[in-house]
Amino acid sequence: MRLWFRFIRLNRRVTAAVGSELRTLGLSIPQFDVLSTLTEREGLTQQELAGRLYVTKGNVSGLIDRLVEAGLVERRAIPGDRRSHALHLTAAGSDLAQQGLKVQTAYVGRTLGRLDPGAIAELEQLVLLWREHARADASQA
Repeated sequence: MRLWFRFIRLNRRVTAAVGSELRTLGLSIPQFDVLSTLTEREGLTQQELAGRLYVTKGNVSGLIDRLVEAGLVERRAIPGDRRSHALHLTAAGSDLAQQGLKVQTAYVGRTLGRLDPGAIAELEQLVLLWREHARADASQA
């Protein structure tokens, strides 16, 4: 259990640190999550985005509304689907996402990046194995 609590505390510390740096760009962590996800795959629907972020469609809806109002994301009609819209970054959204990714990359370099490459590879394998077990447990629920 000690490892579990250390992992949870580390997650909170890292999230708080990165969140603080993202706020200097005017972004919250949920906003950055949306923008960075759309840099990986534009054209997602709100439902698909919610699935990728492990949140409800309702949580994403208000967030997208605010990002659209801020001129960072746009909704585009999907031919043949009157209920859903594809989400795309605007030029300003893409620029802000790239700034956020640079902040995150710098933080990772200053922290995780200081570990030996072999230790990082081993940690990655352990985390992937843990993820497999977590996914298997979730599918049994």
